[in-house]
Amino acid sequence: MISNLMRRAKGALAVTITAGALLTVTAPAQAAPAPTLTAAGAIVIDGTNGATLMAKDADTKRPMASTTKIMTAMVVTSLPGLNLDQKVTVKQEYLDYVYVQGASSAQLKAGATPTVRQLLYGMMLPSGCDAAYALADTFGSGTTMAARTADFIATMNAKAKELGMADTVFDSFDGISPTGKNLTSPRDLAKLTRQAMADPLFQTLVKTTTYSTGGTATVGSWSNTNLLVQPRPTGYGYPGAIGVKTGTTTASGKCLVFSVTRNGKTVIGVLLNDEERYMDSMALSDWALGPATGSKNALQRSNTEPIPDVLD
Repeated sequence: MISNLMRRAKGALAVTITAGALLTVTAPAQAAPAPTLTAAGAIVIDGTNGATLMAKDADTKRPMASTTKIMTAMVVTSLPGLNLDQKVTVKQEYLDYVYVQGASSAQLKAGATPTVRQLLYGMMLPSGCDAAYALADTFGSGTTMAARTADFIATMNAKAKELGMADTVFDSFDGISPTGKNLTSPRDLAKLTRQAMADPLFQTLVKTTTYSTGGTATVGSWSNTNLLVQPRPTGYGYPGAIGVKTGTTTASGKCLVFSVTRNGKTVIGVLLNDEERYMDSMALSDWALGPATGSKNALQRSNTEPIPDVLD
């Protein structure tokens, strides 16, 4: 098996087995070794052609937490004839759900009528599970809320199959899994994200740092939970960061899907179950794209000015 793995096409494929984990690296131009990661599963791909630059247990299924919302957003934004200005009435059930689950919230107001566009921001920036519920309930088919959300989740799974995401199954519209089987692999999630980032609307959503509905639909304005895109001092302000999505549950650990573009090149990365998700994402981006001028030193783990993480 090892001899088969060590066969390499011209361009360099290095394979290392450490602590039972398979790490595959296709080195960038500088041919430096990939940084050591704390992630249980990881991948970095070229955002243009999808080529794998590095991978660690990239085909192992793991819980994905709120990175699920990438697919939720994609299902909505790809709907034929979507009207982003369509108004949606916020039901008390959405707010009760967030309260019972102890989930991240967009702090929507019951009875308010945000637009679909606003709900997308409310889902992708503060990772609002109430906003995700509203979208699934609005765009699923059925005569009851349960039927509509189940239909929406079925559409998510159909889209995953269409994209060739063989290691992915959704049982949730927001990442709160009722069965523990809301699973994906780093490779599948990177594949999904590359497809989603080809949509200018989605790309605009995930690179936005703050958004406000003007107080008409929510208690306050929304800030992006992705600290790569947030400017200092509350975020890392990492040069070239353009998204994508955070996620955290007890089962999944801290997760991050990120995308960085610099010097005409874009990378997309996935980190699942990673306590050092921001340090790892910056280290990987520096490795793949070259060090970012003016960024916090991603390779120095002993950060003397730690930025509080935002869990979702």
